[in-house]
Amino acid sequence: MRAHYFQHVPFEGLGSIESWLDSNGYELTSTRFFESADLPDPKAIDLLVVMGGPMSVNDEDKFPWLALEKQFVREVIDSGKPVLGICLGAQIIANAMGAKVFQNHTKEIGWFPIHAVAPVDGSIYSFPPSETVFHWHGETFDLPPGAIRLAKSEGCENQAFQLGMRVIGLQFHLETTPKSASEIVSNCRDELVPAKYVQTEEEILSASPDRYKLINDLMGSVLSFLQLKDG
Repeated sequence: MRAHYFQHVPFEGLGSIESWLDSNGYELTSTRFFESADLPDPKAIDLLVVMGGPMSVNDEDKFPWLALEKQFVREVIDSGKPVLGICLGAQIIANAMGAKVFQNHTKEIGWFPIHAVAPVDGSIYSFPPSETVFHWHGETFDLPPGAIRLAKSEGCENQAFQLGMRVIGLQFHLETTPKSASEIVSNCRDELVPAKYVQTEEEILSASPDRYKLINDLMGSVLSFLQLKDG
């Protein structure tokens, strides 16, 4: 099996997703848009993962590859293969499938709870009723046509969605490790302007190892769900 991932900036990589893919026997390839916009043959991949980044999906004038990326994502989704989007990646999926992406009324940066909203149904991924996860976003999205909302938070109504059986978009970051949290803080600390849903650098980086393990395990659960549905 071959997993391909899209990376938009050097400091937002796969995090815990990489070890999950490795332990589940995936060959791993990537497109790093900050280096090159070379895309694989969509027929040659079995799973697509679209990572985060500080740009907006609406910035096609600044980043022309965004249009190519959206077209590729739409093609993979239409082919019925599993696709996972993280933060910007979820917004790209939503936009590629016909939904608007726009500024949220507030930024969410740091460790804040999400709340499950989807009905318990074997065909729909179920989050725990409430779980504290890692956020770093200022935009949000409408749900694409046919999508089911999976989670919300106090600061953002649409935190996660599922489209069909094989596509999940997450506004938040379950793949975050201590190393990746440190990297995003180092590169984006100018966004840490005091607000209701914006934590300080110290608060963000003081999360316990158990907190990271919990969200990484949840990330593995989402990937296993997509893998099972693919099988």
